[in-house]
Amino acid sequence: MEHGSYKNPSASTFSITEEDHTLANSLRLVLNKDPRVMSCGYSIPHPSEARVNISVQTTGDPAIEVLKDSCQNLIYMCEHVRKTFDDAVTNCKSKPKDAMDVSP
Repeated sequence: MEHGSYKNPSASTFSITEEDHTLANSLRLVLNKDPRVMSCGYSIPHPSEARVNISVQTTGDPAIEVLKDSCQNLIYMCEHVRKTFDDAVTNCKSKPKDAMDVSP
């Protein structure tokens, strides 16, 4: 759900349900790296409520589009981390057991 101004689409607050600090902090990091973002932050209204509010203020682009782009970038980052991890596990499993032993 978006809580924003129709007169100023470059500043909005988005409520995301069923999420917590894990997504909010990651998304905040990705948003802050975007050169179109002037400021962003998040809050959790109450600890017992599974909802985060993410505020985004841009340099002029619609905040909703910048948020969508940042979500897509976060997905790409997670996919890259997953692939790197899976490749490392496969590489480790393919080595002979003696090569994995570390002796002082």
